[in-house]
Amino acid sequence: MKGLERFIHTILQSKTKKRMVIILTAVAFFLSLMMFPTKLVLAKMLPGKSDNTFSVYVDTPTGSSIEQTSKVSECVLDILKDEKEVKNIELFLGQGIPLDYAGLVKGSAMKHTENVAEIAVNLTDKHTRDEPSFLMVQRLRPVVKKKCLPLLEGTNIKFVEQPAGPPTLASIVLEVHGDNLDKMREISMRVAKIFEKTDGLVDVDVMADEIFDKFELIPDKEKIARSGLSVEQVNNILYLAFEGMIIAHKNSKNVPDQIPMFLVLSKSSKSLNSRSRDALQSKLSSLNLMNMKGMMVPLSEVVTIRQVKSNPAIMHKDLDRIINVIAETDMVSQVYPLLAARDVMLEEFAKDFEIEKAGFTTYMFDLYLTDKKTGEKFLLRWDGEMKVTLDTFRDLGGAFIAALVLIFLLLVIYYKSFALSGIILLGSFLSLIGVIVGHWVANLFTSETFFLTATSLIGFIALMGISSRNSLLLIDFAKSLMECHGMNKKEAIAVATATRAKPIALTAVAIILGSALLASDPVFGGLGVALISGTVAAVFVSLLFVPVLMDNSKAMDFDKEPHCDVKGQNISITK
Repeated sequence: MKGLERFIHTILQSKTKKRMVIILTAVAFFLSLMMFPTKLVLAKMLPGKSDNTFSVYVDTPTGSSIEQTSKVSECVLDILKDEKEVKNIELFLGQGIPLDYAGLVKGSAMKHTENVAEIAVNLTDKHTRDEPSFLMVQRLRPVVKKKCLPLLEGTNIKFVEQPAGPPTLASIVLEVHGDNLDKMREISMRVAKIFEKTDGLVDVDVMADEIFDKFELIPDKEKIARSGLSVEQVNNILYLAFEGMIIAHKNSKNVPDQIPMFLVLSKSSKSLNSRSRDALQSKLSSLNLMNMKGMMVPLSEVVTIRQVKSNPAIMHKDLDRIINVIAETDMVSQVYPLLAARDVMLEEFAKDFEIEKAGFTTYMFDLYLTDKKTGEKFLLRWDGEMKVTLDTFRDLGGAFIAALVLIFLLLVIYYKSFALSGIILLGSFLSLIGVIVGHWVANLFTSETFFLTATSLIGFIALMGISSRNSLLLIDFAKSLMECHGMNKKEAIAVATATRAKPIALTAVAIILGSALLASDPVFGGLGVALISGTVAAVFVSLLFVPVLMDNSKAMDFDKEPHCDVKGQNISITK
């Protein structure tokens, strides 16, 4: 360690070299922070999670028949069947799959109409598969949409993966709050179009039913009575013909329960030639009921057809009426697409609305809109994984600041010096250089984007104690050499640095080897990389930058004569 001692002593003897160390450290810190706006390092709540299953949601336009939904779904199935890693596929027409982790919050249980379908895709085990499920989804999404979306205009196909962390409705969710439902729909559609044009956003959808014309069949009670029929008969024949129902049961010695017998018209018999009143009237005329006198009565004689508007579902949150516009991110951080879409929205809505920004609050990206003509007020509130990401990084940032303050106060009490406490704190904070640069390096060697995640920040907070300990030991050792052995400040700092370099390096190696197991984990990889790269940076900061600050600090000035008292006797060092 004599070589290191001479190297440190040489730096401390030259003001130019000390200034150069400080400048280089400051430049390294600035360049590492610039990796965020330059997108060299991207921040995200959690990275993609490789799982053994994913789902495909097929949403055809509201009012579509089950046959139309089935046609689009079959197109998706044909593409998925060609994937060698797909073990089996199951299609659920007109409903969602049995609830899973993702379906609990994405509304899978609410799928009970003919225009929806969900496809469950089971893959080979993720440990034996080369391609992670999230990369497979990223690859298949454009292929499926290019081939299957043109089959029925207005269809939406979404790929749903199992969430890696807290389940959310989508990566980016924009809630449109207001009282005028028609105006909310208009705003939602404009937002959806902006999302579709924003790079990095896929699977855009407006969670609101479309309003369409439909026909109601209303039994005419007076005509039914005069025809010798009953309302129950009319209702049963309508349900039996178009939906089907159980009409009897069969017993079997091989089955302990009765076997239901289900009756419904064939597909060709119950299908209409067109979406018109005349086609429906013609179909009802072909259905006859026998009255009590044995006469056949056409169903069209006792049923009135009325054209009405559909009744869309109305969603509420915290007693406010809302419409959700959702989008997923295509293996990018949610921050940058959100900011890009928000800038376009500010320009787009400024034509018709007075816009007020929320300011730096919990909902700092929210927009308050006031219609220039009617004065109606609307709120655009961001939610989803983006909101969870902001909340998590805010909380972890608060925990980091609290750790800094607590460490600083403890050091002030111990050293009775703000300068020495500040040196230790600054040395600890600069380990952030290694954390950011480490994620950039890791991103170069991975096939997918390596994000700076919430677990990365946890690793950085854990580094505070390690890097603080290194600086603390250097200062204590240098002080003891100056107080007890009478060394001058520069020599004491150089000897302390060289002496403590070996245990500091051994501690760093132990941390790096222990964290290497985490680096390859899809969720906790950020924690492993943060500990490894942050520890490396902490070593260099402790052995180069901190000694320079110690030499420049007047708090390190002591009497040159030894006066350390051990067991009542002065100790002198003979050189």
